[in-house]
Amino acid sequence: MTSDIDAATQAWLDQEDRRTAEIIRRHGTFIQFVGGDQRARHTSFAYTVGLFGLGHPELLVFGVDPTSAANILNDVSARIRDGSDLVPGEILTFADRPHRVLIEAVPNPGEIAFTANRFYQRPDEYSVPVYQLTIDDEGGRFPGEPGYSRPAWLQPRPGEFRA
Repeated sequence: MTSDIDAATQAWLDQEDRRTAEIIRRHGTFIQFVGGDQRARHTSFAYTVGLFGLGHPELLVFGVDPTSAANILNDVSARIRDGSDLVPGEILTFADRPHRVLIEAVPNPGEIAFTANRFYQRPDEYSVPVYQLTIDDEGGRFPGEPGYSRPAWLQPRPGEFRA
């Protein structure tokens, strides 16, 4: 990859790559969290780095705090490392959480999963694949179902979001 970045920035990126690799070695996945701004209606999101190395799409979740994102992504990542192979349309439940998640394919992962693509040295147009974990609302409904109660901006539909 040819780049026009300065030496200090390249050194920082190299350190971040080493840190990401160490976390993946130690825990199986690295989680990249990006904070949102509710007043501006910009949702927070988090995604994994490390599952692509196992031959599985990375995972993405929207609209939750860092702790909830880590809990959801770590739980589902552990299932994958234990042999589960998620498929779009599948619904997952959790022993310690009241909400379910719907697995959905993300058609534009190169516009979101920058850290994963950097780690795997993939250009955006050949991005690692990503599955969105869409969380149901308090009534157990998913976006598009009658009565779904969460704001649309908080959990965008696959393909509608760009980082």
